[in-house]
Amino acid sequence: MLIWMWIFHSGYLRDYLSVCVMLFPFSLQDTTAYPYQFQDDPYLSPRTSVEFKLFSLSQESGRSAAKYFINNYPKFFTKDFAEPHIPCLMPETVSLCLEEVSEEALKERISLRKVTAAADMYDQLLQAGTEVSLETTHDLLDLICLYGDRDPVQDGEPETEDMEESGEEPKKRKGRVRRASDIIKSTWKQNNNAERIFNLLPERDTHCYSALIRGTVLHGAYEKAFSLYTDMQNNRLSADIHIFNALIAAAPEVRDKYQEKWDVINDLLKQMSQQKVQPNLMTFNCVLKALRRCGSLGKSQALQTLSEMKALQIAPSLASYSHILAIFYKPASAGQGNTDVLQEVIAELAGTSFTCQDPDDGMLCYLELGYQIQSLVEVGENWRLLGDSFQQSVYYGRFFNLLCLMEHIDVVFKWYRRLIPSVYYPNPQGLRDLLQALDTDNRLDLLPTIWKDICTLGHDNKSDLVEELLALMARDGHSHEVQESFAACALDIKRVYDENRGKPSLEWSNSSLSHVASLLLRANKTQHAWDVLQLFKAKNRVPHEELLGEFLSACHRDGSPQKAVELVHLSTAFCLSATPNLAKRALAEFDLTEEQRAVLSELESAGEPSD
Repeated sequence: MLIWMWIFHSGYLRDYLSVCVMLFPFSLQDTTAYPYQFQDDPYLSPRTSVEFKLFSLSQESGRSAAKYFINNYPKFFTKDFAEPHIPCLMPETVSLCLEEVSEEALKERISLRKVTAAADMYDQLLQAGTEVSLETTHDLLDLICLYGDRDPVQDGEPETEDMEESGEEPKKRKGRVRRASDIIKSTWKQNNNAERIFNLLPERDTHCYSALIRGTVLHGAYEKAFSLYTDMQNNRLSADIHIFNALIAAAPEVRDKYQEKWDVINDLLKQMSQQKVQPNLMTFNCVLKALRRCGSLGKSQALQTLSEMKALQIAPSLASYSHILAIFYKPASAGQGNTDVLQEVIAELAGTSFTCQDPDDGMLCYLELGYQIQSLVEVGENWRLLGDSFQQSVYYGRFFNLLCLMEHIDVVFKWYRRLIPSVYYPNPQGLRDLLQALDTDNRLDLLPTIWKDICTLGHDNKSDLVEELLALMARDGHSHEVQESFAACALDIKRVYDENRGKPSLEWSNSSLSHVASLLLRANKTQHAWDVLQLFKAKNRVPHEELLGEFLSACHRDGSPQKAVELVHLSTAFCLSATPNLAKRALAEFDLTEEQRAVLSELESAGEPSD
């Protein structure tokens, strides 16, 4: 026994076994052994599922902690015993070598992605009266805008987050699996270092504007991006291709109606032509991706976009085909045209070798892979391999998100009924994905059904989710039957707002009150809508002028001149600028008594601005 222990510890036996494993990998595999990751320390070999989870997480935590210390304290890890040299086991070069205030020190901080340190060094250079070159300033703005004025999280470094700025409480993030997209998903802070440095520049060129516009789009400040573009035009600067690509990608976020979204995109394309900016593959992919959110309008414009690509001899990428399929091909649809588009895309892709040219180039294969994985899960008892309830929820949540993004709504609903609530309880984000899928396929008539499920799943107190549902129902007009179902849904939502159920309740906002009132008016439920209108004053909210116009039209439809007079009085109480126009409409459209006419005439003259 002692001899065998000496042989093992001397390394000969391990070398011998390593050679045997390489030569006979299957014959020496021990199916009764613990997983390979635990074989370094037999004491930590798990015997139960709880121990497996605890030990594996502990091991990964230790590995992350070791990487953190190595990268942050490299001076303690200078000796390299490995032969041959293994670079990944040595500290990364992340420490600063230049401490003096100079432009070279600033370049070093930029190259090492030290966002805060780079901004501080730039300020020190300005205070010392040192002029920073325009090229270095460009690199600094690119760095700050890419990471949203935050230092990027390094491998092995614990993630920290400004909870007040992100709007999330620490307890809500406990137990959440960190996604790769979280590294770049952050909120654009007003007057951050990028904006401050930009405003300090004596002269701003196109690259400076490009950095800020791309940064604001990347971090969700879409209106800010268009404001910067307007400022650049006022300064008589021409935009580059990156600016136009970012603005086209942001266009669906700044408009609600399909036609308005396309008008913004079309206007940007015309400006590209006027400024002689040649579009590239990303430009057309951004257009196609935006057209996915333009309903039936997207089909006609997508064909025109493809024709333009061919005219410019720009070959589509996988992302292009992914967007085209999302616009045209609906597997559950009976239209022959949809099938033809799918066949044409498959024929075009056959025998083609692609390289990644767009961040969305990987989306085309995800759906088929998702189905293949789900089929594997359904074989025998493979579902047990998904892990605990939390891991199962993560898996089904991502699978459902993929379906909402890529599939026809009928297929999405088939899976929705199959998965919920038997194996998956969707979170608010999962339900928002479903709402977006309904919007994309123009099946908003199903929204009342989704509202019932939202209540059943206990998400009816999530204000963002409820307001998004109301906004979709109130955005466009529909048939009488659909408007009746929307009105019934709106009344049920009003009940949820009004009642106190011992848990965080919803707070009425201007938009939620306006949407509910508008839905009730479209279904001729004028009295219910009038009750909602009274809530504006009770909740210290101000109605939109368009809503008051709808109320006046409803009063005319119902033949209620007294209600029209009360409406103008209410507009006066809110000090709305629309009061004179409402009074003028009431005087022209209603059969009024002399007393009512005198009151409205007085309100009309009182509301008009004096010279």
